[in-house]
Amino acid sequence: MPNASLGIEFAVMQRVLRFKHLALQLFAASLVLQSSMLAATPQQPPKRPLITGIDHVTIYVSAVAKSRKFYSDVLGLKAGCPQYSGPETCFLVRGSEQRVLLKPVPHHAGPKSWLAETSFATKDLAQMRSYLLAHRVQPGPIQKATDGAQYFRVRDPEGNSIAFVQRATSKSSDAESSPLEIGAPTPIGALLIHAGFVVKDMAAENRFYVDLLGFRLYWYGGFKDDGTDWYELQVPDGPDWIEYMLNIPANADHKELGVQNHFSFGVKDVHATAAQLRASGLRAFDGPEIGRDGKDSLDAYDPDGTRVEIMEFTPAQKPCCHPYTAGHPKP
Repeated sequence: MPNASLGIEFAVMQRVLRFKHLALQLFAASLVLQSSMLAATPQQPPKRPLITGIDHVTIYVSAVAKSRKFYSDVLGLKAGCPQYSGPETCFLVRGSEQRVLLKPVPHHAGPKSWLAETSFATKDLAQMRSYLLAHRVQPGPIQKATDGAQYFRVRDPEGNSIAFVQRATSKSSDAESSPLEIGAPTPIGALLIHAGFVVKDMAAENRFYVDLLGFRLYWYGGFKDDGTDWYELQVPDGPDWIEYMLNIPANADHKELGVQNHFSFGVKDVHATAAQLRASGLRAFDGPEIGRDGKDSLDAYDPDGTRVEIMEFTPAQKPCCHPYTAGHPKP
């Protein structure tokens, strides 16, 4: 009965084909399900890389030659940074890789703060940028300086320009390869230890520096024991700090803002530094005196009135208002 046999074989083949079709449908459905599960799984945001300290500060100046003489001859900074040929005048802080950059002030409009930028050192620049983007902060593109350092810029909530910098060399390399030349001025200090700027909304700034970047409280105090006029935050992975200058009038003039927007060198003995400044020809400066933070310090001013604070690394006495909550920088 050949016809009956063919009919049975045909029926069997139909069942096999239906089974294969069902199997393919199930396989395709499983792929769709796996894809949807993977898409629904939240990706871990990038971790914040180390922020180890201040890399450099950039200062606006009205006359580069005049300011260059102050920063080199009076403060003893090394003019010219290794392999750097950018538009700013670069001074190396001997003993470290830190720098002070002088930038001509824009002619169209004088900025309120002549502390043009504060820059922080990080171990992984690309990850730092990814971290900020993941938290809805819009940094600028990664750029490469003429000395090989990579950096990007971002604005804090009050519009202050900050930068993150990654350098290829170790912190000791420039100091070891660049000894003090015979006849060169003695450096005023071997380390930049903090930068300060006017802050109007401390809560907004803290959401950026503390909550997002991980800065930690170092000290705070005021002219009166129950007030807060200075609020200091150390970088998360080092001893350098930033200082909020609070309660500054909105109509503060250039002279007042020059006092408030400042940067600082650390020294072992500020009285010896005062003698050195006098020997370098600087007659007018404030101090030395012990401040409300318990540290002995003095204030010098560059030709445009920007304050350069020179302070001892550790307190000479107990501070007012609040104890220190983190370790001090070391020489």
